[in-house]
Amino acid sequence: MILRTTFVLLLALSATLRVEAAPASAPPNIIFIMMDEWGYFESSAMGHPILDTPNIDQIAKEGMRFPQFLAGANVCAPTRSTLMTGKHLGHTTVRLNGGGAGLRADDVTIAEILKQRGYATGGFGKWGIGDVGTSGVPEKHGFDTFFGYYHQVHAHSYYPRYLVRNSQKVPLSGNTGDPYVGEVFAHGLIHQEGLQFIRDHHDEPFFAYMPWTPPHGHWGMPKDDPAYIKYKDKKWDAKVQRSEHDVQTYAAMVEMVDRQIGEVMQLLRDLDIDENTIVFVSGDNGGQEYFLSEKYPHGFFGPNLNPNTGERYRGGKGNFYEGGLRIPFLVRWPGRIKPNSVSNYLGYFPDIMSTLAEIAGTSPTPDTDGISIVPTLVGEDAAGRSQEQHPYLYWEDRNSVAVRMGKWKAIQPKKSAPFELYDLDKDVEEKHDVSMQYPDVLGKLKALAVSAHEPPILGTVIDPAVGFKGHQAP
Repeated sequence: MILRTTFVLLLALSATLRVEAAPASAPPNIIFIMMDEWGYFESSAMGHPILDTPNIDQIAKEGMRFPQFLAGANVCAPTRSTLMTGKHLGHTTVRLNGGGAGLRADDVTIAEILKQRGYATGGFGKWGIGDVGTSGVPEKHGFDTFFGYYHQVHAHSYYPRYLVRNSQKVPLSGNTGDPYVGEVFAHGLIHQEGLQFIRDHHDEPFFAYMPWTPPHGHWGMPKDDPAYIKYKDKKWDAKVQRSEHDVQTYAAMVEMVDRQIGEVMQLLRDLDIDENTIVFVSGDNGGQEYFLSEKYPHGFFGPNLNPNTGERYRGGKGNFYEGGLRIPFLVRWPGRIKPNSVSNYLGYFPDIMSTLAEIAGTSPTPDTDGISIVPTLVGEDAAGRSQEQHPYLYWEDRNSVAVRMGKWKAIQPKKSAPFELYDLDKDVEEKHDVSMQYPDVLGKLKALAVSAHEPPILGTVIDPAVGFKGHQAP
């Protein structure tokens, strides 16, 4: 706790000095939209044959796309922990996906760093790294307000009996706990709260973190939504996942969220803050190959299947093959980022803290594992320095480990299995294990894996009585 307090005091001093030296223009607003389980190829910009995402496509045209900016983890809660803390899976607090596990009281997040710089900070969606009654609640980690789901399993339902605002339950009248039907569509409320936050704070720097649940979870949505109406009668030969209309609803959810992203962008224009707002649009981890069948062995929508080349990223959500780590990642900042550009910078979620700190004119935590990508975003001349590169990237869970060093990737898919080695420049589908041909490379990556891991120090449960108790609980 002493180290955290010292850092916060130093951060406040640093921010004060930077404000005094900064130009008159205000630091940019920051919007970070993250779609849960949104697959790498699930947009029309990537050539998807069904899904139509004109607003996401427009952000790609007006901004920068990162084919090799990877998820911080292969599942929901740990990837959010790496994003918020700027630390990889060998160092961050939340490394399991149980649902209620939380950040420690002394963890410093992106929101806290930005708040010290004078930003209004709001979160809208799935927090996932600290349930109510734990040390990880967002309002104790830099957020002025957070509205949505705290426990990540709570977020599996779009018709929950309640949502949470700053650890207080907000009942949703008419919802019974049935994840498919109800009177109040939770994501609709969450989206409107996010828009209102932008309106309320448009005349000051703000950070709007929008970790939206769609298209993950139980696929229930309003039957009068235009996207649902578009798809509800499609006679697709996809395998039923849970209920009869899941595949149609999945497609509708992707397009619903695309429309809502368009509403966010239109609001920025209406408020005349578009030019001074940087927008990130991202997935959270690799896509899940839903609706599997003999005809569709890689899922009906093929989240990790390139529709143009037929190449497939191996695996998907839940493992550390490329399918579990490749995510859509787009950044738009008018007048600063070159439109319709593509960067092959190799990075991942721990880089976000360092990047946003630099954009805001302050500093990340000194123990971050991330690197600021500002030189890539605005150009090395504008940034005044060349882009730093990672010596390696690291991931772990309780069963597996992966290390990336340039073109090389080592993965131990389970504890009882040997390490595999892939040259991703030649074998992005990870079909050809070359560990026997390059034992020295493998040995170096294995050594990095050992050095990158530190035993986790867990957050604490302060009041177990107030947390999520299941979808039927009030």
